[in-house]
Amino acid sequence: MRPSAQEPVSLREAAGVLAAGGLPAATPARNSGGEHDVLLTGLTIDSRDVQPGDLYVALPGARHHGARFAPDAAAAGAAAVLTDPDGAAGLGQLPVPVYVTDDPRRLVGPLAAAVFRSRPQDGTAPTLFGVTGTNGKTTTTYFINALLAALGKTTGLIGTIEILAGGEPIASTLTTPESPQVHGLLALMREKGLDAAAMEVSSHAISYRRVDGVLFDVAGFTNLTQDHLDLHGSMDEYFTAKAALFTPERSSRAVITVDDEWGARMAAEAPVPVWTLATREDAGEADWRVTGVERAGLGHRFVLRGPGGAFLRAGTGLPGTFNVSNAALAVLMVLASGVDQEQLQEALDRRDPFTVEVPGRMQLVGGRPRQLSILPTTPMRWHGRCSRFAGKLPLQAVAAAPPPGRSRASSWSLAPPGNGIRLSGR
Repeated sequence: MRPSAQEPVSLREAAGVLAAGGLPAATPARNSGGEHDVLLTGLTIDSRDVQPGDLYVALPGARHHGARFAPDAAAAGAAAVLTDPDGAAGLGQLPVPVYVTDDPRRLVGPLAAAVFRSRPQDGTAPTLFGVTGTNGKTTTTYFINALLAALGKTTGLIGTIEILAGGEPIASTLTTPESPQVHGLLALMREKGLDAAAMEVSSHAISYRRVDGVLFDVAGFTNLTQDHLDLHGSMDEYFTAKAALFTPERSSRAVITVDDEWGARMAAEAPVPVWTLATREDAGEADWRVTGVERAGLGHRFVLRGPGGAFLRAGTGLPGTFNVSNAALAVLMVLASGVDQEQLQEALDRRDPFTVEVPGRMQLVGGRPRQLSILPTTPMRWHGRCSRFAGKLPLQAVAAAPPPGRSRASSWSLAPPGNGIRLSGR
């Protein structure tokens, strides 16, 4: 998941990028001559993925230190090794230069950005959209890409379900891949001439520095509900992790849904330009507001009203008012990227982009009776979604199996008793 051809970058040049960003330097662990003239064509933190010319970054792991595999990396063609003092202490003689820094994880993202040239300032990089929040990230990224496609743009995707980079879909194992993969993918998208890309940005990705060195043109926020407290410990810490996306280091502008207190706080504290979005009637003041929500088939039509009397008509064929929220966020993120409002409205009218299927999340799988495949990632999300359907939609819903390589703690089934919906789980 990297470009097919990569112009070499000298280690000296990469070190200059670190210095310009105020990041600590890496110092040679041993003298082998010519170390600062090493040429790099890639970067990885996994010795199994090393390609000739790579910088192998050996990080401490849960069971083994990555330095243990440095000889394998060198044998595979690594041009140099970067590690921490503990890793360097355990290394024997290697045929490649070794560099040491106290916190190599902090340098991985910026170095990967420099080596892969993933976000150059020459206008060749795809417009990049990042979506964070507890629920709705996957669907919103699919909506963004569908709307961009309706505008005639070629798009890429990095997310929970799959990765699209101008070729065959690649199965995804993490919501957001490790930073060398992220930068390699962004460089691959640039090489293929894609116009834009949408990425899911999880709190894990931010906390584990998987999006370091990435600057999103537009970042979006869906909502914040209780989740991932095994990592963050409290809702305040979870909020803080998400809020790190809406800083000048990671995004140029933002669209933040303010339907709850967390969204309102996110918008108030963000140090980047923000458009606020309210999708519920009981939400507070906002720059843009969803109005006129009406049922249309299984889905809804709605009107987004904004400053100065501006408005946009949109709709989604996917059921549930949460998909109205996802669609509204996608519309405003694309508008915030600089797309002309009239062209945007024309694309919404002509192509119906928000009736796109979202693999592994919500898909229509049958017509008579209507069958809906849903895969919430937690039982709480399952109950929340079903409560929005009960007694309102003439359909039968069935649970889908998780995507390959992913697991679930429970299996759930849904059946329609009379006019309502009955939920059972096991």
